[in-house]
Order: sequence, then C-alpha cells, then structure tokens
Amino acid sequence: MEDYFAHETAVIDKGCSIGKDTKIWHFSHIMSNAVIGAQCNIGQNVVVSPQVVLGKNVKVQNNVSIYTGVICEDDVFLGPSMVFTNIINPRSAVVRKNQYQKTLVKKGASIGANATIICGNTIGEFALIGAGAVVTKEVLPYALVVGNPSKQIGWVSEYGHKLNFDENGEAVCKESHQKYQLKNNTVLKV
Repeated sequence: MEDYFAHETAVIDKGCSIGKDTKIWHFSHIMSNAVIGAQCNIGQNVVVSPQVVLGKNVKVQNNVSIYTGVICEDDVFLGPSMVFTNIINPRSAVVRKNQYQKTLVKKGASIGANATIICGNTIGEFALIGAGAVVTKEVLPYALVVGNPSKQIGWVSEYGHKLNFDENGEAVCKESHQKYQLKNNTVLKV
C-alpha cells in the first residue's frame, strides 16, 4: 500500500519516488525517475518530468509543468500556471535533450501565478517572485522581484513580508518579529 494519496485520474509512472503524506490531485502526471519528497501537494493538471527533484513540503498549484533540470528544495511554493523552461533556444525540428539547463529553486522560495523562470538560474532562499514576472537571471536570497524582465524591488522575510531596512541595515519582520541584517547586498537572519 502506498503512503501517499493519488487521485484516481492521476498517472504515476513506474520508477518514480513519492514521499509519505504527499497528495497528487486530478489529471496530474508524475513521470519515471521523478523524486517527490514527503508532505508535498501536487495540484490539478501538473506534470512532473523525469529527473525532477522536489524536496519536502513543496506546494505545486494547478497547471504547472516542472521540466527535467528543475530542482526545488524544501518548502518551495509554485503558483498557479507558473512556467519553467529547460532549453534556451528551443526548436521543434532540433533535438536538444542533451542541452537541458538546470534551474534551482532554493528552500522557502515562492514563485507567483503565471511567472516564467528562464532555465539556468537559481532562485535564492526565501525569495519571492511576483505574479507574472519573467525571471531571466539569478535571484538573491530574500529578494522580492517583479516585472518583465524581472527586477528586484525590495527584500522579504521568511514569512513573505516586505522588509524595511533602517540606516544601520537592520529590519524586523512585523509578523514573526525575526530580525534581519542587510550588508553588502546580502540579507542575513540574526
């Protein structure tokens, strides 16, 4: 007996690994050699391609395709209909499977609805990608990015609240009361 839930319409290929208490919903397809951690939630109409790795407690909203080359660490949120790519210059008539680029989404990062992540980039820990953003380069940990192409407009806490740093480079998250330090364009939780 499986220790995860899969809706009867979900397709789970042989050779994938699915962690305990994960839920896979309507019309989703988990392909062979995909690795999904414990306590994940895979929404409706999601495709998880071969060799994709999802850490524990990853939330994938409806209509997301996670292509080969993508790794999401623990506690990542992937918003509805957001998009990953894995080839920089796709052509239907040119096979480039040996040119898939890696995309790494670090622990606690959130990607908003309809955002696009161009392959070959890293999304830093606890970064927040705004809805509809098009990410074309690396995103720093705790960065808040929006737009097309995306631009950083601020910093966020681990709770996703905007951080307002004072003249000493210090900020406190209003909800969690966690303290943060900004030094040399790097945010550290203190």
